[in-house]
Amino acid sequence: MNAAVEKKVGENIRKLRIKANFTQELLAAKMQLEGCDITRSAIAKIEVGQRHLYPDEIILISKILNTKFEDILNV
Repeated sequence: MNAAVEKKVGENIRKLRIKANFTQELLAAKMQLEGCDITRSAIAKIEVGQRHLYPDEIILISKILNTKFEDILNV
């Protein structure tokens, strides 16, 4: 994925997470409860575009934050 795209997707996730009143720790914990092996620091790296997102993570983030894929992937 293009670095600029990853950064924008990360920014979108951060905004949606904050709008949902979730901390990085809470988002990671909810993802872990759904079977996703992710840490708070991985969430932080995703939000600044330093870590790639996997399709299953995008699906899970969308579900947990109760948002559409378009809201996450809108660049």
